[in-house]
Amino acid sequence: MRTFSYFFLLLLSLSSQAQSPTRWYKGNTHTHTLWSDGDDFPELILDWYKTRGYDFIALSDHNILADKEFWRQIPTHPFRQERFREYLAKYGDQWVNYKTDSAGRISVKLKTLNEFRPLFEEKGKFLIIKAEEVTDKFGDKPIHMNAVNVKELILPRGGGSVAEVMQNNLDAVWEQRERTGQPMFPHINHPNFGWAVKANDMMGLRGERFFEVYNGHPHVHNYGDSTTYGMDELWDALLTRYIQDGKPPLYGLATDDSHNYLEYKVGLSNPGRGWIMVRANDLTPEALIGALEKGDFYATTGVLLKDVQAKKGVLSVEVDAKPGTRYTIQFWGSRTSKKGTQERQRILLKEIKGTRASFALTSGDLYIRAKIISDTPQKNPFQEGDVETAWTQPLVR
Repeated sequence: MRTFSYFFLLLLSLSSQAQSPTRWYKGNTHTHTLWSDGDDFPELILDWYKTRGYDFIALSDHNILADKEFWRQIPTHPFRQERFREYLAKYGDQWVNYKTDSAGRISVKLKTLNEFRPLFEEKGKFLIIKAEEVTDKFGDKPIHMNAVNVKELILPRGGGSVAEVMQNNLDAVWEQRERTGQPMFPHINHPNFGWAVKANDMMGLRGERFFEVYNGHPHVHNYGDSTTYGMDELWDALLTRYIQDGKPPLYGLATDDSHNYLEYKVGLSNPGRGWIMVRANDLTPEALIGALEKGDFYATTGVLLKDVQAKKGVLSVEVDAKPGTRYTIQFWGSRTSKKGTQERQRILLKEIKGTRASFALTSGDLYIRAKIISDTPQKNPFQEGDVETAWTQPLVR
């Protein structure tokens, strides 16, 4: 199997970034539309995100790019029919291309990315990133991976095991990046969807830099069960293995995986549940991906941070606190479990109540990362009882 220059591509991306002032950009990298199994038009979805303060959105439909002629029949459900009428009223007959057959069924020709992009993009204010959810499987196990800022459609590669399917699709993204020179990256989606991907399946992967520590879809089992890691535990297990194997650290994303825009409730896959805050010097794919590959971002379901600093072996966090909200800051890491052995285990290194904390790596720590938990219930949560939470990226010794 061919080995690709992941480290070279990373260094090239980082070295190309200008040394200009940075700011935080809010975005979601996992979004579905009528181009696959979402239930709304791309224009209305983008309007939802843009009007709610997002700076960038990656549209990531299953095994398709919005770059060809594509017709969708509108289901007869009253919500879907009403949404079509709203779409038509908002954009008008000059924009909406539709037809009605002899049975009264309405079909709409969906607009391509190149057609709707000028309606929303504003330099420095809002960016649409072309993406794809490469949707594969092994037997009955669903194996999904996003390719973000993809240039060309990537067909699922398949494979002889869960791990091989993931590796083949990771390689396909890196192949395209190396061949085209366009910055892009893969992230493994919702490992526990269908209980498909286990920790051992991910341990030996090459070129795996990102995964979803939080996904807003109701069927992805973010918290695991008695026999399968939740995403926090999985992250620490993989971090320990990757770092010991000399690989770059694994970074955690929070995403919506949004499909449902017409009705909002627990049990549906709604927008607004999870996102990333990226500290970059410009709102461009190049700057955002460069910052992501440095780990200069955090994942969140509602907790916002004033600052995150990882310097000279110290990870520091300051919360942008909401009035009346209490916060717990946890520092998680991997530390030798027994004196004189190399066996390591996930451990809560420090926990404080407050809005500011720091932790310094010791000689026994492989890495540290922070998790910030509020006592504010999340609006329209993944699961009843969820509270707003944030995750920083790991600082490695």
